[in-house]
Amino acid sequence: MEVLQPNDQDKTVGITLMEQSGDQNDHKIKEMAQVQVRGLHTDEGDFSLLGSVQSTGPYDKPLSCFGCGIGWFSFLLGFVFPPLWYYAMVLYLGKYYLKDPRERPGLAASAIAALFCSVIVVISLIAVFC
Repeated sequence: MEVLQPNDQDKTVGITLMEQSGDQNDHKIKEMAQVQVRGLHTDEGDFSLLGSVQSTGPYDKPLSCFGCGIGWFSFLLGFVFPPLWYYAMVLYLGKYYLKDPRERPGLAASAIAALFCSVIVVISLIAVFC
């Protein structure tokens, strides 16, 4: 692989990749690819493919509860305090995930855990009292 140095005139960087194939006696070049990137942004001698991009999209803000979201936080802490699963299930059924779709998997996991917990409690109560 050969890496070309940047050209100051048109600010291009080229990369040439070569692959050889065939048997030991046949050294033909099967494929050659050249990639050139034009118009690189230069900042004090450093090269970057993208300029400084500052996005203010809806997913740039970190999730609540230490960055894992209320759903996964409730799911993990639900093993210690199971009513948190029911709290997250209420949020899931109330479509709280429409505010931030990244919350949906954790809330769904908590709702499923609450369902399993309910089934285990009902089976345990039937076994004890019947």
